Amino acid sequence: MGLKVENISLYNFRCFSSKIINLSAEISIFVGNNAAGKTNTIEALQLLTAGYSFRKSLPSQLVLEGAPEAKIEVSLVGDGRKLENTCSITEKRKQFFKNGKKCHASDISGTLMSILFNPDDLLMIKGGALHRRDELDNFARQANKSYFNVLSSYNKTVEQRNKLLKTEWPDESLLDAWDISLARGGSTLLHARLHLFDRLAKKTCAIYQELSGGEKLSMRYISSFGTIDKQSSREEIYQIFMQVLSQVRLEDIRRKQTTKGPHRDDIEFLIENRDVKNFGSQGQIRTVVLALKMAEVLLSEELLGEKPLLLLDDVMSELDESRRKAIMDFIFHDIQTIITTTNLGYFSDETLRSAQIVRFSND
Repeated sequence: MGLKVENISLYNFRCFSSKIINLSAEISIFVGNNAAGKTNTIEALQLLTAGYSFRKSLPSQLVLEGAPEAKIEVSLVGDGRKLENTCSITEKRKQFFKNGKKCHASDISGTLMSILFNPDDLLMIKGGALHRRDELDNFARQANKSYFNVLSSYNKTVEQRNKLLKTEWPDESLLDAWDISLARGGSTLLHARLHLFDRLAKKTCAIYQELSGGEKLSMRYISSFGTIDKQSSREEIYQIFMQVLSQVRLEDIRRKQTTKGPHRDDIEFLIENRDVKNFGSQGQIRTVVLALKMAEVLLSEELLGEKPLLLLDDVMSELDESRRKAIMDFIFHDIQTIITTTNLGYFSDETLRSAQIVRFSND
């Protein structure tokens, strides 16, 4: 069975002074006008399951105006377990707690795997490489506890190396030391990314072919320092990375930034060998993203042994009827799902009969 969200409580969070929602069905539909707080609730659920939010907000922006602090809580139950994840938020910081004990965001991450699909995800295809890297990294950090630490350490190393490169005359011996640190962390990160990407890509492409009626999707991981085989060992990747850093050192000094590494990598989506970013229709782009999210749900269950929480924030209005039907058929397989919408007309009578309807107002 795995863990499920039993309830969520919001105090002085965003637009809420106090709101408690008890979840009583596999599918919960949050319905209400825009700015009624539906997405704020999704944000709180993601914070307390994934340990991060899709919104890049300062802590002060999470606290209701005029309140000294905010607090959000989620109760998770299943398999004879009950967990309480809490986040206290002041103007300057967020503090997480697990069953009353202070912890880090990384300790919250993956307590219950949560997969979010919102309209911004459609930028994943048309937007910059950062959108695509973030999608893979955000999935990986929940699925693998050590990934979060590897990614954080690598990003800090990039920051420190860039800081050195921005000095007028970078010390060569210090650069040598940072190169070793960067290549060690980067090779570990890339090795983990490639293995996860391979599994996720296979599932995404198979689902896309089914949803599209036979179109062939392929996905490629593009390393900033050349072709890296997923069979390559960490040590082999390390040696390649060190060679590349040596080759581009003068360029890095000139540009005052680290130009090669996993932080510069990209993911390419191709339909019938044509780049979706440049040639894909809106329908194809939506289907690719939908297939990717479905693949994340299936892979998370394989990796962790339990079904994730699926959060669908205002995406029904972005999908046509056939894609709405595809995703609703998919989530009727014992996946706890929370959907936000302004219009219940997007759902079948069967869905509305089985779902819990939670109404939000602007009062």
